[in-house]
Amino acid sequence: MDGAGENRTNLRRIPGPNAVTAVLAIASMGASFMQTLVLPIQAELPELLGAERQATAWVVTVTLLASCIAYPIAGRLGDLYGKRRVALALLGCLVLGSVIAALSTNLVGLLVGRALQGFVMGFIPVAIAILRDVLPLERLNGGVALVSATLGVGGAIGLVLSAVVAQFLDWHALFWCAAALGAITLALVFWLVPVSVLRSPGQLDLVGAAGLSLGLGSILVAISQGDEWGWISPLTLGLTGGGVVVLLLWGWYELRQASPLVDLRISARPAVLFTNLSALTVGFGFFASSIALPQLLELPAGTGTGAGMGLTLLMAGLVLLPGALVGVAMTPVATWIANRWSAKILIAVGPALCAAGYVLALVAHSEVWQLLIVNILENVGIGLSFAGMPMIIMRSVPSTETASANSINSLGRSLGTTSASAVIAVILSAHSVKLGSAELPTIDGFLLAFVVSGIVALVSVGFALLVPARPASERRPAVP
Repeated sequence: MDGAGENRTNLRRIPGPNAVTAVLAIASMGASFMQTLVLPIQAELPELLGAERQATAWVVTVTLLASCIAYPIAGRLGDLYGKRRVALALLGCLVLGSVIAALSTNLVGLLVGRALQGFVMGFIPVAIAILRDVLPLERLNGGVALVSATLGVGGAIGLVLSAVVAQFLDWHALFWCAAALGAITLALVFWLVPVSVLRSPGQLDLVGAAGLSLGLGSILVAISQGDEWGWISPLTLGLTGGGVVVLLLWGWYELRQASPLVDLRISARPAVLFTNLSALTVGFGFFASSIALPQLLELPAGTGTGAGMGLTLLMAGLVLLPGALVGVAMTPVATWIANRWSAKILIAVGPALCAAGYVLALVAHSEVWQLLIVNILENVGIGLSFAGMPMIIMRSVPSTETASANSINSLGRSLGTTSASAVIAVILSAHSVKLGSAELPTIDGFLLAFVVSGIVALVSVGFALLVPARPASERRPAVP
């Protein structure tokens, strides 16, 4: 029996696999909560912090940058030095960042806290890799599907809770709540999650980590700030071009390392490559709906734009919450499909449902219940896709590379969400009218956003179909 097999056999005797799965799912949900934490107070930040609106936009951007940098580095550290150890460190960053943000009275302190909070997004791919080490084989797909589903529901629940806290308490309470959640999940992970003995040989590629961080950071800043700076401004073009050059040099360097940060040869395997491309496009569709649907619900009604239902942020969050919960409820379905047939079906059917949701939105977008149904379709599609991707990754890479490979998949998804944010913002800005001191997007802008998002979802279906079929030798009957 090989080392991985012996490790799995030993770890199966550890009691409480359901408890481990539940703890990792709760902690992953808390990590995804950080994405929507500041949305209820974002418009008020200039007044609260005494800073320019352009400066306070970095409260969101810095978290995005930190998460994208954390994904590959956290994954590699987990493979090298232990996934549980890295998971605890990331949750520690969440607690520390939340406390710093809660105590901050100026923009600098809040930015430092939000950057540390962003690092915790690296916890999710590490948690999925832990499941491969500690769960019995017949429970692995179910555990992966559950943890993956938290990506959607965490943000949705977080939006509602954040809106409630922001409405009735001081804004600092948002971060004290995040600190408490982080402390509880850190204690649970320390107590219940066993240490994995699987290790990848080698050491951390510091040059590779710096190069990837610089290249990705430059491009992400350009994408995030392009609408504000101008898409053809020297700063935007310079950062984009510089980032591309750095990433090309980084790839050349990584291919020549014995212990690279990212094994590009493994990433080039068809199953891994096309799954990651699918993550990029699905991430676009996920965030496109997360941007467009709340705005349609919250914009004031009767303004002549054809868009807007006048709901508060809390009411809009409550409308969107059922979709996220349905996405989690699809976990048993996703598990059964993967066990009975293949995870490839999940990443093909998922974006197809997303495309169907956008088609429905084109013809039914004037009532709250219509957007509720659209959101449910989107979340079911996203839930199936997110569940299937790590399943494919884990059967396509060595057991010692699980965390790193899943982190790159998560990075692709994050790049997709960033691109969606920029593209949808440009579309809505180009189709807006000035009413008083505000510019409000028209319904034409939203419809175009749905068309673009639907096309991207269909592209994702194409990538999914290019993933090699699961070998017959790896299939197993569904577990009752």
